[in-house]
Amino acid sequence: MRRVVNLVLAHPIRALLLSMWLCTVAVQQNAVSLITDYGLFTVLGIVGAVFANATGAGGGVVFVPFFNYLAFDATSIVATSFAIQCCGMTAGAITWWRYKQQNHPSDPEWYPVVPSLRLTLPFSALGLLVAQFGPQYFSLLAWLQGGVAELHIGFGIFSIFLAIAIFASIPLMGNKTYRYSFIRLDTLCLPVIGFVGGIITAWLSVGVGELVAVYLIIRGFNITMAIASAVILSALSVWCAIVYHITVTEAVIWPVVLFAGAGAIMGGMLAKYVVLAFSPQKLKIFFGAWVLVLGVAGLPVF
Repeated sequence: MRRVVNLVLAHPIRALLLSMWLCTVAVQQNAVSLITDYGLFTVLGIVGAVFANATGAGGGVVFVPFFNYLAFDATSIVATSFAIQCCGMTAGAITWWRYKQQNHPSDPEWYPVVPSLRLTLPFSALGLLVAQFGPQYFSLLAWLQGGVAELHIGFGIFSIFLAIAIFASIPLMGNKTYRYSFIRLDTLCLPVIGFVGGIITAWLSVGVGELVAVYLIIRGFNITMAIASAVILSALSVWCAIVYHITVTEAVIWPVVLFAGAGAIMGGMLAKYVVLAFSPQKLKIFFGAWVLVLGVAGLPVF
């Protein structure tokens, strides 16, 4: 906690954001009950953002099962998860970008960050728009709406496949020499992964960052760079996705976002230290096991 306070107060913009957040809470007519009812969501935001920004997996991996436990409806789960991630993933993306610029400005192993975004972000945004707005205008795309209705099953299946992919990539982490440029295969696969990941993200609030991170790791790129790229991609993607839920579904539960979002910003700033403090192998083993448990728990096996 002391590290969080130091991180916030050491930067004027962070201190300003904290002041704005405190003022927002203070001016609420029911400020005391608001803190009592929703204050603990700050812890959820910290935990979700730390895992999201330390592994490349979206915070929905934490938020979706927790909100499901609280019996939120499926659309509110996705919408609220997106809104929280707009806070946490953005903080993490800025932190990772600054780390790259300060510590690896000329490192060839970190060169793929920008090219990977060029190859994935436009298609991720397109996948999100197709899944969210497409069914309203094209009857052939009506099946895409089923992703939210079967949220829990979809989340479980996706999490299991993600865990398997993570475990499969662990033997490749012993490499000391990493790739630093894309070949034709990568330029063909990454846009497809971005588009499919965008559709999955529209359904589950997680997807594109995980898929891209696992692909880059399997292909032999620097692991930390892959995580940073996935975090930045996820941050930009969730901002594309939240527009639909603000303007169309209006399903965001804003009191939850007020507190969980603040926690997510703190978690996003802390995540870099988690990655740098532990070996990628141990981090991925733990994360893969944890996601596998969540995936199995999300299936109607009983």
